[in-house]
Amino acid sequence: MLGELDKVDGRWRLRFRRSLDHPQEKVWRAITEDEHLRAWFPADIIGERRTGAPLRFVFRDEHGNELPDLDGVDTSGEVVQWDPPSVFELTWGDESVRLELEPSADGGCTLTLVDTFDELGKAARDATGWHICLDDLRGHLDGSASRTSSEDRFRDVNQRYVDALGPDASTIGPPQGRFDD
Repeated sequence: MLGELDKVDGRWRLRFRRSLDHPQEKVWRAITEDEHLRAWFPADIIGERRTGAPLRFVFRDEHGNELPDLDGVDTSGEVVQWDPPSVFELTWGDESVRLELEPSADGGCTLTLVDTFDELGKAARDATGWHICLDDLRGHLDGSASRTSSEDRFRDVNQRYVDALGPDASTIGPPQGRFDD
C-alpha cells in the first residue's frame, strides 16, 4: 500500500499506515531500540529517548562504517514527543517524523508513520525511502527478511510514487552519493 501525500498548514505530509501481526509492545521496541532500528531505519539515532532530548543521526554503509554526512542531509534533531508504547515523534533537520502505534482487536497493532516537510519536489523520493523502510521493518518483525538496499529496489518503488504523486513531487532525487553511477 502506497503512502498518501497531502498539504497541511502549508507543509507537505506523507502518511503511511501498516497493519502488523505483532503486539504493540514488540513493535514499540522495534521502532525505538537501537538494535531493532538498525534493521529498518535509515540511520542510527543517537540520543536519549525522552521529550526534548537532542538527537543526532548517523548513516552507515553496508559494512557498518559511519558515512560522512550526505550532501544536504541535516543530521541533527530532537525528540518532540515520547509516550511509550504509543508515540515517538522527532525532528530531523527541518522535518518531523511521527511514529504512532494503536493496538488492534486481533492482538496486532497499526503503525502510522507521518513525515512532514517543506519541499514538494522530494515527496516521491522520501515516500520511496519510508516505504522501503516500512517493508524492512515488517520483515524484521516477521523474521523473514534482512535489510537490503539496492538501486533496483529503490527505482522500482520510486517509479510507483512518481506515477502516483506526479512530476511536481518528483523533482529531487536521492541525496548525492546514493546510487551514483
